[in-house]
Amino acid sequence: MSDDNKLAASVRNSFGKGAARKIRAAGRIPAVIYGHGTEPQHVELPGHQTMLAVRKANAVLELDIEGKSQLTLVKDVQRDPVRQIIEHVDLIVVKKGERVHVEVPVHIEGESFSGTIHVTEVATIRLEAEATHIPENVVVNIQGAEEGTQFLAKDVELPQGATLIDDPELLLVHVMVPAAPADETAEAAEAPAAAAPAAEASE
Repeated sequence: MSDDNKLAASVRNSFGKGAARKIRAAGRIPAVIYGHGTEPQHVELPGHQTMLAVRKANAVLELDIEGKSQLTLVKDVQRDPVRQIIEHVDLIVVKKGERVHVEVPVHIEGESFSGTIHVTEVATIRLEAEATHIPENVVVNIQGAEEGTQFLAKDVELPQGATLIDDPELLLVHVMVPAAPADETAEAAEAPAAAAPAAEASE
């Protein structure tokens, strides 16, 4: 595991909105750890390090909670809708070797056939993977794909050790020819009508 994902946490003893504001004002982030039948544990995380660590989906954090090591998976990150600062983080307890269910981003590579566009139907795909080897994304290569081509969940090459949870027939991406804008269609229809009077005049 990268050192960027190893964070020093401290036990949180004060609660409520006022206490949370004070924690954030001090450059730290309130968080809660739960799972494996344990009582929820409230902690504070270092602000800057946490922001860097959670930029990737499904980040696994190795916490040093006042001398005790705890492996956790980021389950939810709550942000201020305006300032986009992290307000709270939900973490679940994981163990090395344990398999977890996660949603992984779908990444599109390549360009479809000339004159076509691709439409992404879903942005993520659900996988089961080992907790400390969660893939950053799955890749759909659309290079040269022609109109009507569909890419389903079952077509994706999964990273080693990962298995598909979603329906194998789930449509991820399809390739199509874009429809002409309405104003262009109207202009095309008007063109023959406009040409008729001109032809009569020439006679």
